Parts: sequence; C-alpha cells; structure tokens
Amino acid sequence: MTIRVLAAGDHFVQNRLLIDALRREVPGEVDIRELTLPWPVEPFGRVGEVDEASDVEDALIEALRGVEVCVTQMAPLTQRVLDASPDLRLFCVSRGGPVNANLEAATRAGVSVTFAPGRNAVATAEHTLAMLLAATRRIPQTHADLAGGVWRGDYYKYDNVGPELDGNTVGLVGYGAIGRRVARMLEGFGAQVLVYDPYVDVPGRVELPELLRRSHFVSLHARATPETTGMIGAAEIAAMPRGSVLVNCARGALLDYDAVCDALDSGHLFGAAMDVFPEEPIPAGSRLLRTPNLVMTPHLAGASKQTAMKAASIVAADVARYVRGEPLAHCANPALTSP
Repeated sequence: MTIRVLAAGDHFVQNRLLIDALRREVPGEVDIRELTLPWPVEPFGRVGEVDEASDVEDALIEALRGVEVCVTQMAPLTQRVLDASPDLRLFCVSRGGPVNANLEAATRAGVSVTFAPGRNAVATAEHTLAMLLAATRRIPQTHADLAGGVWRGDYYKYDNVGPELDGNTVGLVGYGAIGRRVARMLEGFGAQVLVYDPYVDVPGRVELPELLRRSHFVSLHARATPETTGMIGAAEIAAMPRGSVLVNCARGALLDYDAVCDALDSGHLFGAAMDVFPEEPIPAGSRLLRTPNLVMTPHLAGASKQTAMKAASIVAADVARYVRGEPLAHCANPALTSP
C-alpha cells in the first residue's frame, strides 16, 4: 500500500532532511510531495487561529489534495486547512510543541497531531550557557569596541567586571529537558544550582522567592502558559541580588521586558541576555535596542544542524508507527490513535 505524504519543510528543517528520514523510517512505498515554506527568511506569525506559523494557507491547501500525512515545522493547521483537506489523517509538527495546529479542530476532523519533544534541548542548553557567559564577561561589547578600534581598559575596573560561575548560585526557573541539561553544564563550572519548578521534585528545588533572593544568575526555562505569563516582573527582578545576571532563552511571555530595561539602566542587574522577545522581530523603536549591558540574539537558541536532523527523525518515526498501525509516540491529541 502506498501512502501519500506532504513534506512541507522550510529553510531550517529542510525537505531533504524530512524526505531522507521518511525513506529511512517508513516501511513500504511512500509517495512524497514537497512544499517549501519561507521561514526563517520570512518571520512566522499568527495565521487564522494558530500562532507561530508561516502564512501559506492557500499553498498548503493545494499541496494537501489527496494527502494523508503531512510532516512540517511551520505549516498552519487551521480550521480552513482542515475543511479543505478531507484525506488528511496525520499532521506531524517537527517542533517541541504544535503551536501552529488547531488541536480542537484537528480532533473533530479525526486528524492526529504529533510533535517533536526534546529536538532542540542540547542546542538551547548550549546557547543558554553561551548567553550567560557573554553577558557576564561583556563579550559582545568588548568585541564591538575592539572592532571599532577602541581599547577599553576601563572594563578591567572592579566595578565593571562581573562574577564568576564557580562558587556562585544559579537559579533555573523551569526544569524540563533544557533546564536539566543546563544544570549539568553549570555543575561542571562549579556553580550551585537551585531549581524552581512546581512539577518536579529534585535536590535544590526551592520556591521562586527563595531562588530569586539567593541566585546571582537566573535563567528561564519554563513554558509559556497562563500561569507563567509575566511571572518575572519588576518585583521579582528587584528581589535578585544587586549585580546579578538574567537570561531568557525560553519564551518572551515569561518576562516584563520594561522591568529588565529599568534594572539594567539603574545598575541593579549587571547584565541580561535574551533570545526571545514579546514581539518578534523587535520593533525599530524598541527600548531594548538602546538599553546597556543587554545581549540579544534573534530567537535562534535551538538552531543547530543536529536540531533539524533530530526533528526530521522524530516525526518520521511517528509516521512509521502510523503506517504500522502502532500507537503514536508523541501525539498531542491522544484521544485519536493510529488505525
């Protein structure tokens, strides 16, 4: 039996990676169509009723005609797409969560939605550590000065240098796959790690106020939920020791960015490093672009070749389970199962 699959890759999780993984994992004949989405050359956004998707509903509807399985990263699974795709039965999102899929509508339509948990855990953990060190050791600023022909000896003044990781306390807000990896890396630096996560029970777990009070470095690793949105604001930052460092490589919704800018302007925070923002791309007039001692990267903490390859392999493995009639490993609407 031949199964018809749409590989709707982009310029990161490329179609060639998805197709290679499908050929490797899926038994039997596979008829693969291709659609290349514009991300990240064009930013994702809200499409219909879903978030963080490429605005390609029309092209996707056309490509899904007669297709049973779609593997993608950024394609929007909206009510409109579902209504126009009666043959679709499996929609595989090669991301840590299927935010670009309308799960309720998919369930009503009998479409199983899978995702790829842990695909970028290593890359994001490594990037988090790099950002923490960059903010603490003023690496971007000193590089920019040197590249501009300026030798800034004043960076060596006592009041201008940051703390070491060795012997200091790092607080991790969220302790999932990424947070656990960051903790292991930090222990290698000689840091003491504290954890705030109400869903885990591990050594070093404390409540959030204690973590903030004791930590010279704080790194955010929680998911954005109604409970975590805005969880770190002016009061929480004020509770951190003066001269501490704050890192966010998780989600922009967790943090009050005006409060971060205030704390950097006043010197309460020694530095901060951000990979995610409340609005992406950052608006041209944003205060973030003129605040001192802030290191920023454009939402690429999870970007590595291994992340893209793992993403393709994870979704292809669930396609293989679907073809064999086995339970799906990473189904976001588990009321539906493979036939």
